[in-house]
This record gives sequence, structure tokens and C-alpha cells, in this order.
Amino acid sequence: MTADRILVIGGHGHVAKHFTQHASSKGGHIDSVIRREDQGADVVRWGGNPIVADITSLRPSEWDDLVNSHDAVVWSAGAGGKGGPEQTYAVDRDACKDLVDAIARSPHGPRFVLISWCGSPEHGVPSDDDFFPYADAKAAADRHTMNSTVQWTILGPVTLSHDPATGIRLLAEGEEYKHDTVSREAVAQAALVCLDDDTTVRRFIRFCDGSQHIAEAI
Repeated sequence: MTADRILVIGGHGHVAKHFTQHASSKGGHIDSVIRREDQGADVVRWGGNPIVADITSLRPSEWDDLVNSHDAVVWSAGAGGKGGPEQTYAVDRDACKDLVDAIARSPHGPRFVLISWCGSPEHGVPSDDDFFPYADAKAAADRHTMNSTVQWTILGPVTLSHDPATGIRLLAEGEEYKHDTVSREAVAQAALVCLDDDTTVRRFIRFCDGSQHIAEAI
């Protein structure tokens, strides 16, 4: 594995759980940013090192301290609809943009994998739809990432499931995806594959469950 030290934002989520387990099994050191101390025991059990921080209130220097000792950063955080639109924008847009800026400032240029969703950034969700704040926040964060100098890869999975990972299928441009799902474990494995594959730099990869091996598909 080319990235020895990996920072995971949103380290207590289900995708982050699978990522930490797979990456640590390959010898990686995983620092997982979590919201609460009581989540730390889970992170340790998965093979990671917990770091408690509120990503909605970090100063630029604190983001720099988090980022600078790592070879790669994986964004797997999300407000998850908790706290209403304000919290959604604070996490999914503002904190993500702050992280991207910190990676751009880092002197050694860590690789960045942003886990987004397949409908971004041209989501087409009406502004009066309950889903709009999430779609709008993700679109803003994705555009900010794509316009940055960071060595980024954005993953756009369809609706997530808890099924075991099998394989994936890349979605064609404009393909309908609303009835498709993808395993959270497959998303985690795709993130790990991207960190080891420089051909994924500056690519937005949209995918669902499928029969093709993840590394081959990507």
C-alpha cells in the first residue's frame, strides 16, 4: 500500500469502519477523526487510532495539524440529516471545503479521496425538496475539490447498503441509478484502490454493485 499514514474524516461511519479494517490489515496506520470519545473503542477495535474533533469548528491551523503528517486523506463524513440544513451545510459543505484547503496548503500534497454521491454535482434536486440541502452541500464541496490543486478522486456511489462487497459496475454518463444500490464495504474498498492507483487522480467515479472486481472496474 503506497499510503502508510491515512487520515479518515468521519471515522465512526459504516464506510469508514470497512475502510479502517481493510487498510489496517494491509499495514496502514489509520487516524480516524470522530465526534465523541465514546466512539473511540470501536475505532480501536477496527484497527484505527481515534482523534476526537469537531470538524465544524476547526481553525485553519488545526486542519493543517491534522493533515500534514499524513500521506492520504479520505473524507467519509456526513451530517446524515441530523441537525437540519444548517448542520448539513456545516459538515458536508463547509468542513469539507476547509479540509480541501488544508490539503492544498500541505507541503507534501497528500492524496485525497472524497466519498460523495452519484448525483453530484449536477443533481437537479428542486430547492423545495427536503433532500436539497444535502445535494447542494455535496455539489459545492465537490466543485471546490475539483477546482483545487489537490490530487483528488471523488467517488460517487448510488444508494448504500449493508450487503457484503462483491464487485462493482461503473455507471455510464447519464445512466439512471435510482433503483441501484452499492455495498458500503465496496465503497470502502474502492477508496483504498484509488489511493494505490494514480490513474484515478482527478476522476469522478460513479458506480453501483456489479460483478467486476473493484480494482479492474476502476
